[in-house]
Amino acid sequence: MTRDATRDGLAWDNGGIDLEPCWTREPSLDAIQRVCRRHLGIPTPHSQEGEEGKGEGAEGDCAVHFHAAGALNKLYLVDTRRGRFMMRVSLPVDPRNKTRGEMATLALVRRNTDIPVPLVVAFDDTSTNEIGFEWILMDFVPGKPAYYRWRGMTMAQKEALAARVADFQAQLFRCSSLGVGFRGIGTLGTGPDQAGDNQAGGDQAGSHVPSVPNTPSPGPIVSSAFFSGPHFHYTVPRGPFPSSYDWLRAHLSIITKEHTNALADTQHHDDREYTEGVLRVARKLLRMLPRLFPAVVHPPERTVLWNDFTLHNIMVDDAGRITAVLDWQCLATVPRWTALQVPDFLRGATRHDMPDRDRYTDVSDHGSNTSARSGLDDGLDNEGKTELFWIHLMEYEQTQLRKVYAAHMRQRLPEWDMEIADGALKVDFLGAVSRCGAGFYLRRVEQWVDALERKDYLSLMEVLRVGIKKERSGGVRQGGTAGQPVSRPE
Repeated sequence: MTRDATRDGLAWDNGGIDLEPCWTREPSLDAIQRVCRRHLGIPTPHSQEGEEGKGEGAEGDCAVHFHAAGALNKLYLVDTRRGRFMMRVSLPVDPRNKTRGEMATLALVRRNTDIPVPLVVAFDDTSTNEIGFEWILMDFVPGKPAYYRWRGMTMAQKEALAARVADFQAQLFRCSSLGVGFRGIGTLGTGPDQAGDNQAGGDQAGSHVPSVPNTPSPGPIVSSAFFSGPHFHYTVPRGPFPSSYDWLRAHLSIITKEHTNALADTQHHDDREYTEGVLRVARKLLRMLPRLFPAVVHPPERTVLWNDFTLHNIMVDDAGRITAVLDWQCLATVPRWTALQVPDFLRGATRHDMPDRDRYTDVSDHGSNTSARSGLDDGLDNEGKTELFWIHLMEYEQTQLRKVYAAHMRQRLPEWDMEIADGALKVDFLGAVSRCGAGFYLRRVEQWVDALERKDYLSLMEVLRVGIKKERSGGVRQGGTAGQPVSRPE
């Protein structure tokens, strides 16, 4: 585990494939309770000894309980006589910018769309407070993540959800065009000229009651690719980026710096081979970059706010209706061609035939097969069927729901199909950059970029699935067997 002296409270665990952010100290329940009382207008009780009430259930009028932990945050339920609230305490992965960007984004979405988002009561985008971390206090949102309700939802409910998400995406497109619209790629509200927009109504502790800011503009980007581990300290452009070229070049610069540094410290042959492979692919992508994206763009490229909706951040009620969309952190304005992709929960292999449940193996317990093997509990009931059945069923449902999503997007954006076709190669290039950085499918990403250099325009996803075989005549064709991810060597 590596501590980061410049980001107090944060460390990075490099024991797995990817660096994982870790807490070096726990937020204090007492401190959280004091902050909640102050902002909710609840007086602090005193015990007979004159001490403040403790975090868990003090006096019954403001009880704070740990609720859940995500990759970057810890969530605490706050129960009061006024109702239930949620306190989210965040690791300082990108100090101030992460919280500041989320506040600007939430304000824009709440003001210009009907997307249901949590109502923020107060926040602090610094760590110089009683809790010692950045925090956001918000209303509690009813419902459960759609991920956990999905298997119990009817197809009609899933179609309604896909249609509603299409409406959300179209609204984000529209609000990105208000006034002069967004130009440049970056996170809203993080620029130095916008530091005060999110901070009206500060109190003596340095926290803030959110106000409606002026229309924010893109600033430095808040993204795991830029703040993960040592990436935070790399001397690379961080935005706002005027063009797709500059944005993608910054991504490739990070990949090159990371693996050049790793190569200098590598002793094991397999590690060296892997690292050299990443660098080779990254350099090929850098050579192709100016052939696909203009290096000089003025004025800056028009961009749109994009949320890559997942089933984990969509809250639904018992009837499968969306009650809220959570996790507006680490979002950015992106090129329009990026935002035309289908949402995360609709991406998957194409499967036209519904799998026959009876043709799949029964299993004895009702826990997830994956969780049984990994020791993790994903909270899903396999209903006595092998995991393969659920994978194939999800692929079938995604295939059907993509049609629903596309139909609704065409109604709202008549040019949708044309823009998708025009942006397909750019989306593939972004996918190649992402997989190069993650170290997945390196050989097939290299095959794809080599074909692109020869002006053979192949689908990246198809090349990842089946690869490319060389013909005797010197040409190429897609074919072969499905590949597996190339993980970093242990």
